Amino acid sequence: MSRSHKPSVFQVGKVRDDGHTVVISGWGLGLCAAACSCHRHPSAGNLAIEEDQAGGRLGLVSFADGGCDCCEAWTADELSAILRDFQTVAGLQVQEPLAG
Repeated sequence: MSRSHKPSVFQVGKVRDDGHTVVISGWGLGLCAAACSCHRHPSAGNLAIEEDQAGGRLGLVSFADGGCDCCEAWTADELSAILRDFQTVAGLQVQEPLAG
């Protein structure tokens, strides 16, 4: 198993795959761990999301000449796994009373 850097996720969205097109919506992405400036717009300084519906990938636009290699986009399968894990955690019942 290899690890790669991905943009941070601060908002969980949806993943819909009809077999022909993958629609990834509602996700909020932030900088990757490297926090490099290549993802910030040169004049505005904001981030922009890049979606590849044909490939089912969601990442950040790179404003560097020739792109960048600091991180890679999330795949639809990875985002679906995040959703599955999020739903599992949300469904857990607290075993012990909260302190306080």
